[in-house]
Amino acid sequence: MISALVFAASAAQVAAEIFPRPIPRPAVATIAAGTGAQRPESRPAELGQAQVIKAQMSTSNGAFDRWIDGFRGRALARGISARTFDTAFRGVRYNSDVIKKDRNQSEYTKQIWDYLDSAASPTRIENGRKALRQHGRKLDAIEARYGVDKHVVAAVWGLESAYGEYRGDIPVIEALATLAFDGRRGKFFEAQLIDALKIVQSGDVAPRNMTGSWAGAMGHTQFIPSSYQAYAVDFTGDGKRDIWSDDPSDALASTAAYLARHGWIKGQPWGVEVTLPRGFNYGLANRKTQKMPSDWAALGVRGVDGRPVPNHGAASILLPAGSQGAAFMIFKNFAVIERYNVADAYVIGVGHLSDRLRGGPAIQASWPRGYKPLSFNDRKDMQRRLTRAGFLDDKIDGIIGPNTINAIRAFQRARGVTPDGYPSEDLLKLLKSR
Repeated sequence: MISALVFAASAAQVAAEIFPRPIPRPAVATIAAGTGAQRPESRPAELGQAQVIKAQMSTSNGAFDRWIDGFRGRALARGISARTFDTAFRGVRYNSDVIKKDRNQSEYTKQIWDYLDSAASPTRIENGRKALRQHGRKLDAIEARYGVDKHVVAAVWGLESAYGEYRGDIPVIEALATLAFDGRRGKFFEAQLIDALKIVQSGDVAPRNMTGSWAGAMGHTQFIPSSYQAYAVDFTGDGKRDIWSDDPSDALASTAAYLARHGWIKGQPWGVEVTLPRGFNYGLANRKTQKMPSDWAALGVRGVDGRPVPNHGAASILLPAGSQGAAFMIFKNFAVIERYNVADAYVIGVGHLSDRLRGGPAIQASWPRGYKPLSFNDRKDMQRRLTRAGFLDDKIDGIIGPNTINAIRAFQRARGVTPDGYPSEDLLKLLKSR
């Protein structure tokens, strides 16, 4: 699990008040039966009237041209036609801006309360309610078909593209080709590029209309090509799975299909804000410890209304800001949303925004807003000090995963402070004072 301190988001979200990082989604290479995804027959006429000749590349980067020459053979061997390839690559050039965005993403961090201020801002809530009114019938129909709460689908839409306002305008073929050539994650992006070419070849979209984020996330809800191949659906019945057009029907249905295929439980909340009793054992606040809400209630865990949480299913306690912030009882649907983006903050953002869209209250607990986020180097320094103190046996990577959180808790217990596992500045100071 990635810590709530560091989380990713689509480049299309920058103007939507989110963060310039790509959403990590599963690179699903094949489609499983029963997804409802369509595979239209190839429509060559929609690829334009280009002759079946190699396209002229508009770039001064000779190495990139040579890479395209080599990639063309690999693409054709994977079933991409020469016509599709040459049409899709006409005018493609090495895009240095894409590389700059890729290089600058890893240091971008915010505290969860700042993220949630944006994710469920008054503007986003108001615009979301307008979107629900405008597209209410189609969202009701999508919910009826896939069993996924329409407010959750709308919340994903709101976070990914501000309800379609910021879908990204970078040519996806060019962005993915640049990233594949660059080589840092070359195999991943080359596989995405093959899938993008397959989408073009199927006739779902013309290359000029296949736009998205710098990392290749596309449409209203920012699908990467492999996820599109596996989960996108033709909800309108026009023979295309069109997630790019102004009509969001296919994109919203594809998002619901994605969540449904990953195990969405109809009627179950993603999570519920709770209060913890005095003396609560913070060692129980981890994803592996699951209890029925009635069992949590027996330990003094209550909803913010003071009542036991209904028995929606097995649940864990999540403390995204440690003992000083809000606490949530989270259910299986939390993990389903997590398949869209592995960051706790993103999942809470989607869940809380969906609650607000249906008229629910703001988060009741206060946040420790005086805290500054630890920088990437600070997090690595913290891990080194935990390792030297004998509490951590793991790689030093600056990622606050389960092993680091457990090490923090062990150190906190040894020092007689609340073992909430939260990597704060105070914790780092305590480590430095050893």
